[in-house]
Amino acid sequence: MAIISAAMVKELREKTGAGMMDCKSALNETEGNIESAVDWLRKKGLSKAAKKSGRIAAEGLVAVAVSATRGVVVEVNSETDFVARNDDFQALAKNIAQVAMSTGESDAEKLKASAYPAGGTVADAIANAIATIGENMTLRRAAVLDVSAGKVASYVHNAVTEGLGKIGVIVALESTGNADALADLGRKIAMHVAAASPLALDSSALDPAVVAREKGVLADKNAGKPPHVLEKIVESGLKSYYKEVCLLDQPFIHDGSKTVAQIVLDAAKAAGAPVTLKGFARYALGEGIEKQESDFAAEVAAAAGGQA
Repeated sequence: MAIISAAMVKELREKTGAGMMDCKSALNETEGNIESAVDWLRKKGLSKAAKKSGRIAAEGLVAVAVSATRGVVVEVNSETDFVARNDDFQALAKNIAQVAMSTGESDAEKLKASAYPAGGTVADAIANAIATIGENMTLRRAAVLDVSAGKVASYVHNAVTEGLGKIGVIVALESTGNADALADLGRKIAMHVAAASPLALDSSALDPAVVAREKGVLADKNAGKPPHVLEKIVESGLKSYYKEVCLLDQPFIHDGSKTVAQIVLDAAKAAGAPVTLKGFARYALGEGIEKQESDFAAEVAAAAGGQA
């Protein structure tokens, strides 16, 4: 039997885009002959991943996973919504979330290099899924929140199954208080985040470029006013803006008479200890991805050889 080196496996992976274990099997089956191994993978339908990697993947699933003090949210994309209903794809998304839970890794590239439960790496698992299911797939992003004591809660909107859906939110509450009270509060805030889509926890966490742009808009709208008047208008306008985009300043969707900050402060009574909202992460499937527009009628005509 031929000796299969890591370099040979790497070369075959680069040629075909197939998973590491599939490449190793192909080389074993073909006595280490690279070209024969390529043909073997093609016959098995496992060399498709590389050809599909350029296609836009804007559908898929957002997956969340939480323990008492850690929560993760990941976005795994596919080309079509149909694939999001595939059991294998759902298992892939859930397993990637669990890998993020165990490693605490939020960098997508490092997460791809992490060990996957079924063997190989996360990247290998994605490549295998591409070859098996027949669509391009990507691990787009991941977020991890930890607290030393307290609760990380979650909410999934438009859930297709537990922990998987179109919008995923995690919320971190730091506290030594009652776990049940914290879990209830955390879920309600996570639902608020899903609906209100805040940009940051508070004004200090906002991107300075975003604040500068808002200042510019306010100044342009009130151009011509005396400088001291303009300064007050801009200051007042920013306060209103913060109420719209900063989580702690937003009116709570479950009780519009109070802000989220006030709700968290009040929660100390039920929890039996001070509560601090440490952070949140909200992923909406495909946000920011420029989707390709297609002419369905033209595609059908092309498939039929140009006949109407």
